[in-house]
Amino acid sequence: MKLIDKLAWIEIRDGKILSTRSKGRTKYYLPGGKREAGETDFQALHREIQEELSINLVEDSITFTGTWQAQADSHAEGVQVKMTCYAGAYTGTILPASEIAEVVWLSYKDKHLTSAVDHLIFDWLHEQKLLH
Repeated sequence: MKLIDKLAWIEIRDGKILSTRSKGRTKYYLPGGKREAGETDFQALHREIQEELSINLVEDSITFTGTWQAQADSHAEGVQVKMTCYAGAYTGTILPASEIAEVVWLSYKDKHLTSAVDHLIFDWLHEQKLLH
């Protein structure tokens, strides 16, 4: 089994979660991405969020939320993505940048618009009464 190791930032407002859609894609994904060699979780997440959303995460506010694993979207059967998620404060104004075409706030009923691993995260956040 091949495993894709990714990091994601969870930002929830008014019971909705921040999600992004990359150029040329139809599904929405939690913002974040893959670690580069030698990066810590925070360094990788901060870099990805800065590249995608034009904001800066506040390091001492970042807290581990959880790790979920599921079939990777648009990959061969058996390729899994492991998503390690963090939440925390940021500075700046969220604006789509780099490969991001759209930034949206999704509710639990929008789960079907996301990837398989995001489905698991949406379910957990809904059970925690964070996502409506």
